[in-house]
Amino acid sequence: MNLKELERWPRQHDIKNHELFGTEHFGTEAPCVVYELKPVIDPKGNPVPGCNTAWVTLNNPAQFNSYTTEMVKGVIAGMQKASADRTVVACIFTGTGSDAFCTGGNTKEYAEYYSMNGTEYGYYMDLFNAMVDGILNCKKPVICRVNGMRVAGGQEIGLACDLAISSDLAIFGQAGPRHGSAPVGGSCDFLPAFMTAEQAMWSCVSCEMWSAYKMQNVGMITKAVPVLKVDGKFIRNPSVITDAYVQDGAIVYGENKTGDAAAEAKAIRKTATVDFSLLDAEVNKIVYTFTNLFPNCLMMSIDGIRAKKKFFWDQSKLPNRHWLVANMQSEAYLGFNAFNNKKATGKDVIDFVKYRQLLNDKAPYTTEFFEAVMAPPKDK
Repeated sequence: MNLKELERWPRQHDIKNHELFGTEHFGTEAPCVVYELKPVIDPKGNPVPGCNTAWVTLNNPAQFNSYTTEMVKGVIAGMQKASADRTVVACIFTGTGSDAFCTGGNTKEYAEYYSMNGTEYGYYMDLFNAMVDGILNCKKPVICRVNGMRVAGGQEIGLACDLAISSDLAIFGQAGPRHGSAPVGGSCDFLPAFMTAEQAMWSCVSCEMWSAYKMQNVGMITKAVPVLKVDGKFIRNPSVITDAYVQDGAIVYGENKTGDAAAEAKAIRKTATVDFSLLDAEVNKIVYTFTNLFPNCLMMSIDGIRAKKKFFWDQSKLPNRHWLVANMQSEAYLGFNAFNNKKATGKDVIDFVKYRQLLNDKAPYTTEFFEAVMAPPKDK
């Protein structure tokens, strides 16, 4: 076969379609998942013919890109569609807007549909597990483009990705123990692979939010990139201390400013504009690197590293699914409903001290128990 015959080969032969899904799980109107192909960009800014990126975008900005049941299906479909597309070099997993990549499951849906309905939540968790599996099994590299806060379940699906490039405005952390759940959708499995056991422990249980620079420092993301512009020039996130310093004998980096410095930084952020061009340039740089590697050797290498993540994830995802079903009848009901009712009550958490006191007195879970620990409406 000569070169001209080889170039005509695809046009002369039928190519089988290995995609499981069409476009039925994607949309354009929030809440939804948006799926689109974009060309790979070379270092000179030119599109590379025949080479694309698949963008899987969580589109629910009004609720900080929290994923509904239908959106979970969209992520599963997006990962499989990217896997089966011969033109796709890498999958870019991101969110709409500049506030959030994802804040996890949709708390309104959790509170109003799944709480006190554990069996239904079990079906939902089967989909959630398939979403994490879909990311870990995608046959293209998955880059998490962190356009804003990556919290709770958003942190977990982000950790399942292969690499993360983040806006330096983003914050990272868990919310489960504060809001009625536990970070058993991946964080308990993945965080010890990124940081020390004690750092992973504190991140999981404290619900403390860490900056993108701190995440880069502990090795949890590849790079934090400035996205704020003042007078046409990029500046680093003014709310974060981005120079290393010594505190109590330890080197500290990426901590949030406090007091007057925090107030000054907040004022700067109000006048600045958000521009993701540097963030996207970093994503393009990684994708172009992938484009210039043998694709099967690339995926063998990635799957070899993913296997370590998958080992721990596969050990725990099914027992965790069953625990979450049971938990939806108790603490999850309280946590999700407290968060969902915060506009009416002014508080997004229960009275934890009262809750512990009632448990100490062996009080049964009843309607009266729940009412005793939930914040009353503000007008009462």
